[in-house]
Amino acid sequence: MRFDTQRINSEFRQGPGLEPGLDINRENIAQIRGLLGAQSSAPAPFEIETHVHRVGEEGTDPQVICYRKTNRAMQPCLLWMHGGGYVLGDAEDLRAKQLAFDLDITVASVEYRLAPEHPFPAGLDDCWQALNWLSTNADTLGIDAGRLAIGGASAGAGLAAGLALKSRDEQGPDLALQLLLYPMLDNLHASESGKIETHPVWSRATSFSAWEMYLNGVPGEAAPIYAAAARCTDVGGVAPAYICVGTEDLFYGEDVDYARRLTAAGVPCELAVYPGLYHAADVYFPEARISQRLMASVRMALADALA
Repeated sequence: MRFDTQRINSEFRQGPGLEPGLDINRENIAQIRGLLGAQSSAPAPFEIETHVHRVGEEGTDPQVICYRKTNRAMQPCLLWMHGGGYVLGDAEDLRAKQLAFDLDITVASVEYRLAPEHPFPAGLDDCWQALNWLSTNADTLGIDAGRLAIGGASAGAGLAAGLALKSRDEQGPDLALQLLLYPMLDNLHASESGKIETHPVWSRATSFSAWEMYLNGVPGEAAPIYAAAARCTDVGGVAPAYICVGTEDLFYGEDVDYARRLTAAGVPCELAVYPGLYHAADVYFPEARISQRLMASVRMALADALA
């Protein structure tokens, strides 16, 4: 879903335009979700199969929505985590549908629990449960457990990075790729780009507020590595990675640094940096040439990893 920040901020009498980002906090998060939910999201301009599954034990199980273009067996699969700063968004994600259609793969989008009602590790636990469910039930689902990737955008990419670390540490399923679109990795925003206050769409103040809700406080350097992958000092042995980010993104510095550390640890990592691109600009302006270049790079990285 595209966030109409101008309209939402005006509802809360904040400054106009995209510059300040969403002004979110514990007091208004429910109202902002309501406003976002009231915005009509454009239907996918193509036919896509949709299958809704419940994972795990009744009452505690996350919902997983599987999108696929064709009903052929042994499809590669991408476990997808939507964006929204760990506090917004849902699994009905257009990008998940688009990747399933463009690459003719199964994309399983997780309806993970959101903060502040469900702070870390609830959302990650849901994604971990979904990942193991996909691997265990691959034959029934018609997917190839040997061609399984994880990915997401923004906070969803942060979840994917944490999930890759958890899968490494707990001997989870083998992963072909962690697909990280401008991932939200650093609760401290300690990089040079992270010190700038006025990034469009997702500002520093907005991000700190989202992190406070997700981490249920401000643990700083003590934040768990599965919540904030930037806090991890040993990133060796994780799945190969693809990371993309724009130079005008709050996350630019932390994403480039994470890619550098993955490479230094011997993890195959492709880094794509887009000059002048701000956070989620490809969602706001999908027809822009630079947005199309970004998505072409994403599709190619995923297609290569899933063979």
